[in-house]
Amino acid sequence: MLYPSIDKLLDKVNSKYTLVTLSAKRARELQEQHLQPMLEETKSSKFVGKALEEINAGLLNKQ
Repeated sequence: MLYPSIDKLLDKVNSKYTLVTLSAKRARELQEQHLQPMLEETKSSKFVGKALEEINAGLLNKQ
């Protein structure tokens, strides 16, 4: 099962397209720039999962 759920994520952003774009951009930043996630602990070990958890926590928003 996906964590966080799509329904919860869509409460944070207004469309699936924005969600995909925002999470992909953040995942690329985490991977290419070797950045640490903004969250202390993440459930996911993958970059996209970490980005989705950051969106769910309200740390990322569309710019």
